[in-house]
Amino acid sequence: MRKKRSVEEMIHTLKTDPGFSQNVTHWHTVEAKPARYAPIPSSLPPDLVRVLHGRGIEQLYTHQAEAIEQTSRGNSTVIVTPTASGKTLCYNLPVLSKMIEQPNARALYLYPTKALAQDQNSDLMEMVEALEGDLRCFTYDGDTAPAARTKVRDAGNIVITNPDMLHSGILPHHTKWIRLFENLEYIVVDELHTYRGVFGSHVANVFRRLKRICAYYGSHPKWIMTSATIANPVKLAELLTEEDVVLVDNNGAPQGKKHLIFYNPPVVNEALGIRRSATLETKRIASKLVEADIQTIVFARSRVRVEVLLTYLQELTRRELGPKSIVGYRGGYLPSERREIERRLRNGEIKAVVSTNALELGVDIGQLQACVLNGYPGTVASMWQQAGRAGRRHSEALVIFVASSSSLDQLVVEQPDLILDRSPEAARLDPNNLIILVDHMKCAAFELPFQKGERFGTVETEEILDFLTDAHILHERADKYYWMTDAFPAHDISLRTSDQENVVIVDQTAKNQVIGEMDTFSAMTLLHDEAIYLHGAEQYQVERLDFEEKKAYVRRVDVDYYTDANLAVELKVLEENKTTGVKTFGEVSVIAMATLFKKIKFGTHENIGSGPIHLPERELHTTATWFTLDERFAYSEADMEDQLEAVSDLLRRLAPLYLMCDTLDLFTTIQMKATHTNKPTVYLYDRYPGGIGLSEALYRDADEVLDAAIRTVDDCPCESGCPRCVGMIGYGDFKQQVVRQLQALKGTI
Repeated sequence: MRKKRSVEEMIHTLKTDPGFSQNVTHWHTVEAKPARYAPIPSSLPPDLVRVLHGRGIEQLYTHQAEAIEQTSRGNSTVIVTPTASGKTLCYNLPVLSKMIEQPNARALYLYPTKALAQDQNSDLMEMVEALEGDLRCFTYDGDTAPAARTKVRDAGNIVITNPDMLHSGILPHHTKWIRLFENLEYIVVDELHTYRGVFGSHVANVFRRLKRICAYYGSHPKWIMTSATIANPVKLAELLTEEDVVLVDNNGAPQGKKHLIFYNPPVVNEALGIRRSATLETKRIASKLVEADIQTIVFARSRVRVEVLLTYLQELTRRELGPKSIVGYRGGYLPSERREIERRLRNGEIKAVVSTNALELGVDIGQLQACVLNGYPGTVASMWQQAGRAGRRHSEALVIFVASSSSLDQLVVEQPDLILDRSPEAARLDPNNLIILVDHMKCAAFELPFQKGERFGTVETEEILDFLTDAHILHERADKYYWMTDAFPAHDISLRTSDQENVVIVDQTAKNQVIGEMDTFSAMTLLHDEAIYLHGAEQYQVERLDFEEKKAYVRRVDVDYYTDANLAVELKVLEENKTTGVKTFGEVSVIAMATLFKKIKFGTHENIGSGPIHLPERELHTTATWFTLDERFAYSEADMEDQLEAVSDLLRRLAPLYLMCDTLDLFTTIQMKATHTNKPTVYLYDRYPGGIGLSEALYRDADEVLDAAIRTVDDCPCESGCPRCVGMIGYGDFKQQVVRQLQALKGTI
């Protein structure tokens, strides 16, 4: 192994290495910032000040002091500062202060994941123990032992949980939590920016149920929320809680010097505009960092990519570092696996971790020195969150963004000002999505009968209550609506996916041990029969997917390929809600079916085989925005079809940059002769039942996305079009044809 190097030495090495520097499109340096302090507020009790002094804290950062001041005035707050800026003290100090003044007071802490809840609990417990009082702080989640649950309900001053457990384990059983709800003073919501899309829409309704139960028991708690930098934190907080909130964003935390490098892999085929694989370049760059003993985190977009990179890196360093020095981390790993990985990262035992966005949140994984992003993570906010994982506070850090050949990645790597100069996107959700709203009104009726004329948050309920009564789910008596079925509604409603059940993955080589789980929509393309499922760098072949029982039976194998599946889509327009020129927003029905899979060889990424997929189709009623193309700009029907494909590919890749969503949240399909217009049409639809506001936002912001698409094609150095700009190998004046179509959609031609 090469000798250990500092980050500064590695930066010098990269700058003087022609093989690296010639592929750097932009080297951006964020200079270090000193801390800005404020005195510890006099409103804090002496015992709490003593605990702070014992931790070496003689003064607070400016945003911490301001957050405490606003909370002490009785305001609900949202604190927006970068990663590792000490946001936890912004809520721990006012909460503990209230507990000291009022020993019966209660607080509810909500984290988006169990991992984050358990991690943050350890820091809070240290402060509670240092106070040497009778305060009790407990974590309550699916891993809490049944014997301990009664103690949590009765004695927990601070209950730490997640929205899923609040939804299915606390609110439906509120009569067991009377002490909590009668004395609830504060609700803390961490990582607020994650509550967007379908998850955020569900959680907004969980909060409506929570407030309804609090009011029933006579409490009116204040909210303390924290968020990464997004464009609309106050709007998001107020949409989720339906309360007025005060913004605290006067960040006083220090920041170490950070180098953000935009790296575009070298071109290997100039005629086609094909670049060297971003995955192989990520492997090469990460290997250099690991060999220099620089603790590194590698972020990848998908579960498959995490496992592919993990396989590459472990194989490369197995002889020198040992297999356990490089690990993977993603959803689908069991809780015990994730806890062990987090512990070993903090202790420095792990030299590199390859992760999905699961480690983007504030889980404490110590002082990492470098971060490599394998492709654009999907949003500006996520990119800064992931970059913030390296070089916490005082140390210098290295962040390298490795672009793939996709349109979105190429746009970002060639126009880094899109990231550096643009404010992060607005988080979007739709609490009044009818399917989600009805589901949570069922849960609310189970918890407490609805009074006739009662609102659910800001929503009028009469029509929905009458609908549920007609369906014999509720029973109306004396102007009240009562739950009347035997079913337990919250149990069947998942906050995380559009599906109510996940597919459990069963390893038959380990005596039918459960090794993970996956939502059913993803399972269609990742857990079909003969799929290669990658878990912890181990390969498993799916022997049978039992779609009815929601179980995938797998067996460990050792092959040199992974699998990738295709979806066939049939779309029908149900209703047009609004139209401007060639752009329409409305409701659609989508029927999707996984049709075939390809076997992709490791290393070369060539297609070495394929096979059919035999799974039932799935129907989705959702919202969409669609664009009608102009047939005058095509020389033939084949030209028209190619233009449709190119426009669809560009919009699919670029829309997430402006909508703050994952590329899997907004799907596209094309029709050469749409049934309702008889014209070539591109559809972009929300992946979730009823829609969550993404396609509607696209309808509103279409000009921005179309401008980006035109720039992507115009700025590409290829002659006729290539996979990077138009998603295929072009011919003749194909690039100009596509640009004319995009200009026509924008109304500038």
